[in-house]
Amino acid sequence: MGQRAVILGGGESGVGAARLALRKGYDVFVSDSKQLSSKYAGILEGEGIEWEEGGHTMERVLAADLIIKSPGIPDTTPLMQKVIAAGIEYYGEIEFAYRFCPGRIIAITGSNGKTTTTNWIYHILKKAGLNVAMGGNVGISFAGLLADGDNDWYVLEVSSFQLDDIRTFRPFIGILLNITPDHLDRYNYQLSNYVAAKFRITENQQKDDYFIYNADDPILLNGLQQHLSTATPLTFSIHNVPAEGAWWDDKNIFFQFNQNTFTMTISELALQGKHNRYNSMAAAISGHVLDIKKESIRESLMDFSGLEHRLEHVAKVHGINFINDSKATNVNSTWYALESMNDPVIWIAGGVDKGNDYSELTELVRKKVKAIVCLGKDNRKLQESFSKLVDIMVTTDSMQDAVDMAYRLGANGDTVLLSPACASFDLFENYEERGNMFKQLVKEL
Repeated sequence: MGQRAVILGGGESGVGAARLALRKGYDVFVSDSKQLSSKYAGILEGEGIEWEEGGHTMERVLAADLIIKSPGIPDTTPLMQKVIAAGIEYYGEIEFAYRFCPGRIIAITGSNGKTTTTNWIYHILKKAGLNVAMGGNVGISFAGLLADGDNDWYVLEVSSFQLDDIRTFRPFIGILLNITPDHLDRYNYQLSNYVAAKFRITENQQKDDYFIYNADDPILLNGLQQHLSTATPLTFSIHNVPAEGAWWDDKNIFFQFNQNTFTMTISELALQGKHNRYNSMAAAISGHVLDIKKESIRESLMDFSGLEHRLEHVAKVHGINFINDSKATNVNSTWYALESMNDPVIWIAGGVDKGNDYSELTELVRKKVKAIVCLGKDNRKLQESFSKLVDIMVTTDSMQDAVDMAYRLGANGDTVLLSPACASFDLFENYEERGNMFKQLVKEL
């Protein structure tokens, strides 16, 4: 038998790590404090991997030669404190996977826009004919991708939780899109701790790697002073023209790398809105670094289709537009959603508050929102923040009630926007379930 590997967590990350560990000759055991979904239980059964749910058998966990933990389990938990006290070697899932990675990595992080940018870069590389896989914090876990076969390139969305656990993980291109307060409950309500986690994407990069970042983001720029990177910097901006990178004026986006420049009009971009201009610039710079032809990059910027649960148009019912932005799990994501609205908005918001500061939404709510439908178990903070800014504010505790109420409050020419600004875990399994339920109920109106 090989070394004993215990995987903590039986979700996408843990099951991917279990599959990879099995292929690398480990004797694998998966342990989860909660119930496993039928999907992941079935995968483990099919692979012949032992597993337990609903609690951890500490004797088996502490008998491990190696522990691989899912990103949702911080080192501060009693479980991990016992592992650390026992002196057992442990890795996070992306760190474990990295040690078996045969290709090069483009890693994308940031508080907002990660999933869109990750998909957009994958689209650029795929269209150019490169041998590429996409995953990480979106879709298939990094370990799961490696368990399924080898690729030349891996485009990975990486979260701050995943970056907390890296040691040697080194992307050829590391991208930091922006930093706004998020997940502060995990970081002792200290923004500096969250910023430090995001900057770990550059921690192991060397001068022949590339660090692409948003030169307009004040928190990010301040973080650069404390977290210096040795990688080659490339920036994107509205306000400044960089020596190398991307920028835009009122009508055009400009890209420059290795003395090559090309331009396209903003109206040609497949996805509109200020945030998507930033996302498109980060994606296109990556394409230039890889020497992908200008025309191929241009086409990829023009024909990329948007993502499910991100400003997704669902239907128009009696003149009322319904938009699913369930992936907006923090305040800044919702700011972008509200900023892009042109019609009067009935805003469905709420869920698990992660230490949110709603003040940055005040002006947009005052200008654009005619009614707020709160959806969650505890909506007091939303009510305190916005009840004086709108004429109508109601509380619901199910998606059915939220959709019905928003529909009743709407009129011809209005938009019902599901953009929660909160995590989904009080009423839903995840933001996908929340968005899918919204879409289903809208289509039944």
